[in-house]
Parts: sequence; C-alpha cells; structure tokens
Amino acid sequence: MSQRRGKVTIVGCGVIGTACAYYLSRSGWTVEMIDRGEFGKGCSHANCGLICPSHVLPMAAPGAIGMALKALFQKNSPFAIKPRLDPSLWSWLLRFARRCNTQDMLEAGQAIQALLQSSRVEYQKLFETEPLDAEWETRGLLFAFVSPAAMEHYAGTDRLLREAFGVAAKRYDGDAVSELEPALKPGLSGGWYYDAEAHLRPDKLMSSWRGLLHKHGVTIRENCEFLGFESQGRLARAVLTSEQALSAEAVVVATGAWTPLLHRHLGCRVPIQPGKGYSITMPRPAKCPAIPLIFDEHRVAVTPMRSGYRLGSTMEFAGYDTTLNRRRLELLRTGASHYLQEPYAEPVLEEWYGWRPMTYDGKPIIDRSPSLDNVFLAAGHNMLGVSMAPATGKLIAELLNGVAQHVDPAPYRLGAGR
Repeated sequence: MSQRRGKVTIVGCGVIGTACAYYLSRSGWTVEMIDRGEFGKGCSHANCGLICPSHVLPMAAPGAIGMALKALFQKNSPFAIKPRLDPSLWSWLLRFARRCNTQDMLEAGQAIQALLQSSRVEYQKLFETEPLDAEWETRGLLFAFVSPAAMEHYAGTDRLLREAFGVAAKRYDGDAVSELEPALKPGLSGGWYYDAEAHLRPDKLMSSWRGLLHKHGVTIRENCEFLGFESQGRLARAVLTSEQALSAEAVVVATGAWTPLLHRHLGCRVPIQPGKGYSITMPRPAKCPAIPLIFDEHRVAVTPMRSGYRLGSTMEFAGYDTTLNRRRLELLRTGASHYLQEPYAEPVLEEWYGWRPMTYDGKPIIDRSPSLDNVFLAAGHNMLGVSMAPATGKLIAELLNGVAQHVDPAPYRLGAGR
C-alpha cells in the first residue's frame, strides 16, 4: 500500500469501474463508487467472459462496410441496425466507414493489443494472489468453421495477426478440429486454435471482486444516480447524486454505453454508440465443450463454465431499446446448432441483453475530461470490457497517481485521431 492520496469517486459499478476501484484503492486512494442501478448488473453481468489477447482487430476493417450492408438485407442476420432519425448514430457510422482501411485498422489494433496483453498478465496475477472465485480457466479459444471458404478466409486473418501482431493460431483441418474438441460435429471444415486465451464467469467475477473491494475499504452506493458535478474553475469539488453531494479530490466516469448521455457534465461529446448483445445461460449439456468457441460465420460465442453454459453475441444498433428481442436469442440457438452435437440444454437459466459501449475506431477512451482536470473517463471498451478491465484500472491509477504508465495512454485520448 502507498501513502493515502485522497478520495476518488467512481461513477459506474461495471467491470471497468470495479477494476479502477481495485487499483486505486491498492495505491492509497479512498474510493467511493456509485451506480444508477445495482453493482455489476449492466453489460458486465452475462457476457461471454472471454479473456482474449487474440482479439486485436477492431470492427472497423477493410470490407466491413460491404459485409454490414449485405447483412442489413439478410433475414435473421446477426448484425442489425434499427432505422431511426438519430444524428449521433449516422455521424458514428460515417466515422466508422472512414476507419475501414488497413492503416487505421492496424493503428487501432496496436492500441487494443496493449490493453489485452496487459490485462491477460494482470488477471493471472489477480487469480494467483487474491481470493477471487470466478471459475477462471486457461483452456484457449477455438474458432470453428462450417464452410471451406470461411476457413480459408480466416487463413488471411491468421497471417495478418502473425505478421503484424505476433499472435499465432494453430490450424486444424477437417475432422482434426472435432478431435481437438469432441463436442463439435464431425464434418466441419476446420478451426483455428489460440492456446493463450482464458475465460471466466463474469457475474461471479463481479460478486467476488466486490467482496475484495469491501475488504479494501471501498464504499459502494447502489441505486444512486449521477446528476452532475459541483465545480470550481477547472476542478470538480463534489459529485452530485440523487442521494447527496459526495466530495472528491478526483472522479472516474466509467459508465460504459451510457457515457454519451453525460456530455453536458463532461464538457465533450463522447463517440460511443450502444451495441446490443444477447446471451442465453443454461446448464452444461451432456456433450459440453471443454474449450470456449467462436463461430465466426454465425457470430456466436460459446462459453463452457464450471457451473453453466452460455451462448452469446450478435450486434444490434437499436439505441437504448429495452426490448428483449426473442428473434435475436433464437439466432444464438440456430447458429450454434450448425457446429455442436448438443448446442443447448434445458432449462434456460437466464435470457439477457446488454449494451456494449462501441467506439467507431475500436479503441477505448481513457482520458481526462477536457473541461475538468480532475475528472477522468474510462469507457468505450466495445466488446472487450472484461478482457481489458485490469489494464484499464491499472492505467487509470497510474494517471491519477502521476507515475509512469505501463502502457502508452496516447491512443486512448479523446482527440487521438478522433
């Protein structure tokens, strides 16, 4: 523990806010957290829990626009945009389109990789040194393919990842992939296996991490809505909430997909769109995979957890729509049925959706507010919030402590090519 540094208020009790609270409390800050809802109940609750250093490529990549347009006209596509008059969405899509080139993709990939690799190391340390119970396993990650064309297309992705990022997969052709993972159907075209990946159960991570924060003296206020700042010049002196004003020497805003709605208080427009994802949690089927799986052709991820089994993914730009779209849930079932001998089990334990905080360039925002010098943002982690959380929390603590940063913070600034 370092010397006491003062009090910091964290707005948002998701996995990013929780990681920030952990590293700040460990470095000597008195930490108070607030959330408009319950701790860990947003997008941190029922995602697929993949810790995946291989996921360095942003969604904005060459060919992404063509694939997105094609998907929009396909019935039951895993990608969807709900048509609406929303200037912020169309501005985001235009900026996304401008980033769909090789140079910008590689630049974003380097920034993404720095956080993914750091977090993978930090997670290993956490589970070796802290009493966290989150069903942590290091079984790798397997991309499986039905069609030969998709299998060969991924060969190009593998070559790019090897050459530009030093990330290599092992190729399994034909039935060799079902020998590696017997839960898969025979007759698939093959797969690509990354042995350095890990996975965990997100809701257990959050509940276990919460207990650890309590031991470190962190105060958590649930159902406490952020209303703004009480400021003096360029400093926030207090966080205004639905309960009371909370004094603070520093503030971290880690509100995920909700961050754009706080632009008046932050003094800037935050380029995040809510990307709605879905999951279904079930008991483990009799023929349950041992290795987490991604079915790229159908945009389905499969996480075999010790205490359950989860199908997840799809991407829907529908604003802050609160409807549980059953057609999107069915896409997960039908997608998995192309690959697995037992794609699902009964009874269904939870059907869930959450809003991923999507930036158009794929890079998270980890930066100081342009109008308040002691207010920091940590948001926009796209589909990789759990994967990037420890590195983000550690970086935020380094920035607030004024010490050397373990990763270069420049790519995550609001003005970094944005």
